[in-house]
Amino acid sequence: MRRIALAGGIGAGKSTAQSHLEQRGFPVIDADEVSREVVAPGRPAYIALRDAFGDAILAGDETLDRAFLAEVVFHDAAALARLNAITHPRVGEEILARLAGAERESAPVVFVALPLFRPEHRTFFSFDSVWAIEVTPEIALARLVQSRHLSREDARSRLAAQMSNEERRVLADHVVVNDGTIEEFAARLDELLVTEGLVRG
Repeated sequence: MRRIALAGGIGAGKSTAQSHLEQRGFPVIDADEVSREVVAPGRPAYIALRDAFGDAILAGDETLDRAFLAEVVFHDAAALARLNAITHPRVGEEILARLAGAERESAPVVFVALPLFRPEHRTFFSFDSVWAIEVTPEIALARLVQSRHLSREDARSRLAAQMSNEERRVLADHVVVNDGTIEEFAARLDELLVTEGLVRG
């Protein structure tokens, strides 16, 4: 079974890529979805986060207020380290479990959408290839302001806090540029699928 990582910064279009690949029949494990599931009420990560940060991080329905917690750790390196120490291992374990499940089902290829791809992920998850979804900072900024309704200052801060396109490109086997229409982006993904022998041309 081939394992392919989908990397890309905020606003790059990983969700669009994931949707297109799923429509083409490819299984995609979404690390963001996994990260939401591991902090569901009652799960070990939820309990650990509540112990570490207190009830202030909970919404009215006792679920984790992810937006509030993200705001807290964004401005506090020590808090971010605590958050990562609690959640990252559990997210990693769950992704590995899902990859093992796909392998048992004899899936020929599985994509894993990882927004915060790091060099060690290639070995940890045994990736055969890394595809980087890339967009210019200017386009990413516009998308964050328009679609996610962030202020320009907040959007710039979030973009500055992540890996640059140049740094991500070094880690990738293939780069898929998403600077045009959805149709153009889909065509580039399809072209890569053909090049990699995952679909027939």
